[in-house]
Amino acid sequence: MHIVNQATVLYPNNNKMLDAAWLRQLCLDAGADDAGFVDLEQPALAGERPHIEKAFPRTRTLISIVLRMNRDNVRSVARSVANVEFHHQTDETNEVARRIVAALERAGVRALNPPSGFPMEADRWMTGRMWVVSHKPVAVAAGMGRMGIHRNVIHPRFGNFVVLGTVLLAAEVSEYAQPLDFNPCLTCKLCVAACPVGAIGADGAFNFSACYTHNYHEFMGGFSNWVETVADSRNGKDYRRRVKESETVSTWQSLAFGPNYKAAYCMAVCPAGEDVIGAYRSSKKEFMDEFVRPLQAKEEALYVIPGSDAETHARKRFPHKVLRHVRNSLRSRNIKSFLQGVPVSFQRLAAGDLEATYHFTFTGSQSAQATIVIHAGTISVTEGLHGRPNLRVTADSATWLGFLAREKNLVWALLTRRIKLNGNPKWLLAFGRCFPS
Repeated sequence: MHIVNQATVLYPNNNKMLDAAWLRQLCLDAGADDAGFVDLEQPALAGERPHIEKAFPRTRTLISIVLRMNRDNVRSVARSVANVEFHHQTDETNEVARRIVAALERAGVRALNPPSGFPMEADRWMTGRMWVVSHKPVAVAAGMGRMGIHRNVIHPRFGNFVVLGTVLLAAEVSEYAQPLDFNPCLTCKLCVAACPVGAIGADGAFNFSACYTHNYHEFMGGFSNWVETVADSRNGKDYRRRVKESETVSTWQSLAFGPNYKAAYCMAVCPAGEDVIGAYRSSKKEFMDEFVRPLQAKEEALYVIPGSDAETHARKRFPHKVLRHVRNSLRSRNIKSFLQGVPVSFQRLAAGDLEATYHFTFTGSQSAQATIVIHAGTISVTEGLHGRPNLRVTADSATWLGFLAREKNLVWALLTRRIKLNGNPKWLLAFGRCFPS
């Protein structure tokens, strides 16, 4: 049991400045392995500030805490071992953050600890982001590490084998941290080699859809697919035809004990960090043989969207793994989320050599105009209509969202003029191929 140091705060009035050394020791005594402080006014946190101030308007400082995980658990081919480690350490991070807030409260300083992981603000599922604070950018701003090409924060000592937490503090601190002036990421690309669905590109590109669909299959997206499969099944026999018994058991286990990650191999194989890198430097071959190749060789199910880049990658690189086709669960329920979600759902391999500009005008209850440009395997979305389009799409917003959710028929929408095209319809078909569902 951790006992937090009850030393007196230099300035117990929460409108005054707290001593950084005292505050850091308080965090360590509470069970954190490392901690850093960052001013909410820092430009790097501009995107986080509105959400933080909504949750705790008095916030002046953010405390980023780091707890390290047991590396061999995360590396295990038995992913139940890794998932227990993820869940246990996330729970522990929440406990540590709570102890920090409790100690500060006893010292007369107001603070709040948003969850590290779940639960989140589920009522925001359709209208905005569910989480209160993004722990990764806070950790980077507080000098707790830098983002690797696998999109995990790499601590300079512990590597990416860490869980992050954040405490919102209603006080200033005598000394703030600075971001690391180097990136511990080795760009060794072992995470690229290990990812079974090709979510991490060798050029640093990231396919969010591939990662979300497979690794997070038993989180909200996969759960929604499972519920709809249950609803669509005529009877028990039909359900068993659609869903393998092992998948039903896995879904039950996630509901009973917490959602399980299907891979997270990018974390497992990362050799970065002072405490981690020794084995990699000693023998890269032995490191590969012990930590990378067993995950590559593992026979397992990979959850992919038909026609997606993940399916193409898995068939080519991991023919011994079984592909399970699932529906795209990244479905937009408002136009804003549709436009924000286009870049994360885009499949650059499926796009091929497509070069096109699209003008979208949405009418009805959610009016908006946007230009989407697909060029050289990349996609951009800008507000307003710019340039000369290959296709103009004018759509009633409710009809367009219904079409995306497969609740509205495109032919019907075109015949009733709820969706209108100005240009060759082939461009809409080409656009659709970039977003398999």
